[in-house]
Amino acid sequence: MQNAQGFSHLASILSNPILNTDSYKASHYLQYPPGASAMFSYIESRGGRYERTLFFGLQMLLKEYLCRPVTAAMIDEARAFFSAHGEPFNEAGWRHVVEHCGGYLPVRIRAVPEGSVVPTHNVLVTVECDDPQVFWLASYLETMLLRVWYPITVATQSWHLRKLIRSALLKSSDDPSQLPFKLHDFGARGVSSAESAALGGAAHLVSFMGSDTVLGVLAANHYYNESMAAFSVPAAEHSTITAWGREREIDAYRNMIDRFGKPGAIVSVVSDSYDLFAALNAWGTELKQAVLDSGGTLVIRPDSGDPRTIVLHTLRSLEASFGSATNSKGRRVLNNVRVIQGDGVNPDSIAAILAAMDEAGFAADNIVFGMGGALLQQINRDTQRFAMKCSAIRIDDAWHDVAKDPVTDHGKRSMKGRLTLLRHRRTGEYRTVTLPVVWDDQTIAGDWDDALITVFDSGRLVADLSLAGIRSRAHADEV
Repeated sequence: MQNAQGFSHLASILSNPILNTDSYKASHYLQYPPGASAMFSYIESRGGRYERTLFFGLQMLLKEYLCRPVTAAMIDEARAFFSAHGEPFNEAGWRHVVEHCGGYLPVRIRAVPEGSVVPTHNVLVTVECDDPQVFWLASYLETMLLRVWYPITVATQSWHLRKLIRSALLKSSDDPSQLPFKLHDFGARGVSSAESAALGGAAHLVSFMGSDTVLGVLAANHYYNESMAAFSVPAAEHSTITAWGREREIDAYRNMIDRFGKPGAIVSVVSDSYDLFAALNAWGTELKQAVLDSGGTLVIRPDSGDPRTIVLHTLRSLEASFGSATNSKGRRVLNNVRVIQGDGVNPDSIAAILAAMDEAGFAADNIVFGMGGALLQQINRDTQRFAMKCSAIRIDDAWHDVAKDPVTDHGKRSMKGRLTLLRHRRTGEYRTVTLPVVWDDQTIAGDWDDALITVFDSGRLVADLSLAGIRSRAHADEV
């Protein structure tokens, strides 16, 4: 009972936006120049592994954390914490939010539409607060808002992997429509929290529609107005095979076919519990007729060994047993069976496996990838070097540019001024500019649109995007 109460209290704390910050933020309202009355901040990727980022995930954070009003009880809770924690607390500012703003934070957030693919070093999100009583909110929210780095980075990596797999399909397959199911999310157990599974799992689904991360699918459904964002199939794990004992391994495999091998169905069976090579032989001999009679597709999962080597061996063994057909691209497609590689899967191994398969004459149709830790956990804020910085402050009635430019690391130079992002109507080029926009001699104002939209204003979600629309935007170049 005590543990249940503890978790309930933790959930309450996490829903308090006053506490969803860094400790030192509590003292910052005392540190700004006299007369400060408004503040402007922005989020960008300052470069990293990928030169372009797919923007996604802000809507989840806004719906979950900023669309709920601050209450007097939240203020009391925060005051007690910061007083004991050694930080000052701006009770008057937060009381202003409750008493004069109805509990809703008087901030305006603009962002590029989710699903947009934007080159790094461009503004993606702006946060502005022009309420003199709580102008500092534009920076106070940094801790919570900058966590958008995580779904953006997951979505970005998956988008680039989709491009890689699509290229392999276009080269070797007659059926590019299978692309959305080629990279399956295996990452739920490898992340740091349930929230990470939800945020990261949903981000992967911008580019793919296969997932075993239930919380990610639920998040995509809930926050992005989708009925069912992803799908899965019956699949064996080692316990469901080894529970039969080594001497009855064949019975365990036969049970999978009997239970799930229906016409048109897909069943995935992990086959390396003891001896993958013996298992492949069994699938191609005493179990072969059961597979054929089922009318379904058997997917073999080799789960250990060098990924590139084992995938090629598995494909060749299955081809020897079940045969293959040559497609119009001159590549071979296995009959009745496929392979899913779920061990050691990362961007490098996917590229290596696809290249090796192509060299051996196998179509990309034959492989599905299951990606776990490398998909949802082996990334961090520096993968794409995300930062949120104040770029302008209003003192009395005049706006002043704000920027940092460390002599020890010019890569951390921040942008200055009140910013927006423009997009060229014809070329799709993006350009970050300061407000008001000043057009140079080579630029025709009518050729550019403001790429940022207002998504949140004073507690209200202004834009409520669908996953379907986000997917369409992210992959518009595939049409």
